[in-house]
Amino acid sequence: MQPIQPETYGAPRTLPVPAQRSAAPAEGFAVVDVETTGLGRSDRVISAGVYQLDPDGEITDHWYTLVNPERDPGPVWIHGLTAELLATAPTFPQIADELADRLRGRVLVAHNALFDWNMISREFSRAGLRAPVEQRLCTMVLSRDLRLPLPNGKLASLAAHFGVQQRHAHNALDDARVLAEAFRPSLHLARLGGIPLPLQNCVAVADLGEDEPAVPARASWTGANYRQARKRPPCPYPNPGRWEDGKPLVQGMRVAFTGDTSTDRELLEDRAVEAGLHIATSVSRLTSLLVTNEPDSWSGKARKAREVGTPVVTEDAFLQLLREVAPHPGA
Repeated sequence: MQPIQPETYGAPRTLPVPAQRSAAPAEGFAVVDVETTGLGRSDRVISAGVYQLDPDGEITDHWYTLVNPERDPGPVWIHGLTAELLATAPTFPQIADELADRLRGRVLVAHNALFDWNMISREFSRAGLRAPVEQRLCTMVLSRDLRLPLPNGKLASLAAHFGVQQRHAHNALDDARVLAEAFRPSLHLARLGGIPLPLQNCVAVADLGEDEPAVPARASWTGANYRQARKRPPCPYPNPGRWEDGKPLVQGMRVAFTGDTSTDRELLEDRAVEAGLHIATSVSRLTSLLVTNEPDSWSGKARKAREVGTPVVTEDAFLQLLREVAPHPGA
């Protein structure tokens, strides 16, 4: 289950000139889909499908497993996996080695890849392991870079564009198959057009959502276990406007975050609040700064930042800026 924003797919963007052309890894690609108990940090993987592709995008193998989350399975009406069905399935630690073997040395490919990576990375972390993935590729971003005439970013739209039949939506194996069959022509189009693959480095997720209450097995699921933004006291300073390159942050600036961070997200937010900054949960023309390690990602915040011209900095640059935040002019 993947969170897809019900928005228009977006206009083609001007492609940046990469410092180095991306290339297929020696082992090829691992096209992945996971179904989960929900979308929050404490949610769990309940099934996983992997299609292995060679560097040219040809399918060489596939694999599927159910996973016992040892808790309520979440929205059964979406994925169809009941607590009774999952009760006899292996737990994630029991399938971790086999999944790792199918991912190792390959680029992880997924539709909305940040979500699948975060869920998989957290499961490996809970098992005391690290997912053996160095790079990922989001087919939503690749579709945009190819300027495919899609009405939205949904997997079904990508499948329809390439004539791939989707037999069982929200089944991890079938969704992985559909994506593998749609990724192959996408890969060929990128190579023909000289378009670099939008590879992103994978940062291991350490934030396991342990501060969130787990939903016990067979409990009623209402979606309340989705991560909610922590309620913070209002920022005492009015917004002084956008951050300008070469200048310090100023108390009251509205700062938004999106994507992977090597520092725990809530720790970053806590440090920003302590410095007198306002944590923005969305991006608008009033946002002073967006912090992301993936400025070209398909996230709603990154897209909005590009649209309205919000300044963007990396996590490392933001941590440097936090060392000296200027007092608010009215303070």
